[in-house]
Amino acid sequence: MKQRLVVIGNGMAGMRTIEELLLSAPDKYEITVFGAEPYGNYNRIMLSAVLCGEKTIEDIVINDRKWYREHGITLHAGPDKAVVRIERGQCKVYAQDGTTAEYDRLLIATGSRPVVPDIQGNDLDGVISFRDIVDVNTMLAYSQSHRKAVVLGGGLLGLEAANGLLLRGMEVRVIHNNEVLLNRQIDKQAGEMLQAELVKRGLKFKMAAKTEALLGDQAQHIRAVSFDDGSEVDCDLFVFAVGVQPNISLAKQAGLYCERGIVVNDTLQSYDPCIYAVGECIQHRGQTFGLVAPLFEQAKVCANHLSAHGVAEYKTLPTATKLKVTGINLFSIGDFLGDQQSEVIRFTDPAMGNYKKLLLKDNKLQGAVLYGDTQDGHWYQELLENKQNISGIRNSLIFGRAFTRSLG
Repeated sequence: MKQRLVVIGNGMAGMRTIEELLLSAPDKYEITVFGAEPYGNYNRIMLSAVLCGEKTIEDIVINDRKWYREHGITLHAGPDKAVVRIERGQCKVYAQDGTTAEYDRLLIATGSRPVVPDIQGNDLDGVISFRDIVDVNTMLAYSQSHRKAVVLGGGLLGLEAANGLLLRGMEVRVIHNNEVLLNRQIDKQAGEMLQAELVKRGLKFKMAAKTEALLGDQAQHIRAVSFDDGSEVDCDLFVFAVGVQPNISLAKQAGLYCERGIVVNDTLQSYDPCIYAVGECIQHRGQTFGLVAPLFEQAKVCANHLSAHGVAEYKTLPTATKLKVTGINLFSIGDFLGDQQSEVIRFTDPAMGNYKKLLLKDNKLQGAVLYGDTQDGHWYQELLENKQNISGIRNSLIFGRAFTRSLG
């Protein structure tokens, strides 16, 4: 008799786990999936491509409803199918509309929520986050009827939102609380090169800025943004893109141990041995996750244990950052700031728009930032992950893999 596996969350991490499980143990479980969005599984990281017109919603669907039927998976999808309660004593989950499912194993993949700062006016009409298909559709509708957009956040998500709205014909200003764009991923020099390129394209910036309030009109729709320096900018659409936080409210209600995320061990098991968790909702060895590569690795390990092959362990590796703004190549990995014991090698070619920075310590690569020419990013990532001694290739390292190999 098959065991019952219930999955809460129909996103990329949860469904990748199911895909891996179907490969290794296709007949082990009766699978039931609950998702709060009324779709099959789609590629959330491609939403920016939909926003800027490179893709359609249909293009980014990974598994449509037919896929679930073909694999014998029961899918409950839509806002009324969102799970609101886990009863661990009964091994049962309850959806908002009363739908229930019992489990032998439960996989929580509830993802993350957008951070909405406590700013006056954050509940006005025309104020949104950039997280799902509904948000993208809202932005597309505004781009057809309104002119001025403001994006709060100069990180990856904020720049992708800003670029998409710009390409849709809006006048866009990015507000960032730091002097450097992508300050968590790149250094000052690369940040300045990136900003200069984006300004050329038509984006406007207000850097090292503190947003004081969002101001509404008589109809309670946003009309302007005010700052602590007394300045204001007009605004028809305001987009929060200042980060995400693990969505752990359901896990906490169920009494699972949580800190910043649902705490899991190296097998992606929570403190309840029947309950696993993967993706942006988890915390593993003190770390939370926001990029896709570690989520897919977690999916492999979790499926390995759900299929009872049970030998894999999840290890957190440095994750590379790549920017998905058309025509701009940017790559970073590891510690690119360093300390007094670190050694820095830089290469700049302003005419070609290329910049490289490598950070070394104890003859090992600790971090890298590449702007423009990023083709050696994967090689640097391998050197870093393998903790390879680079003393023999140190003098040619900055010039890349092909040049280093040519030297023998």
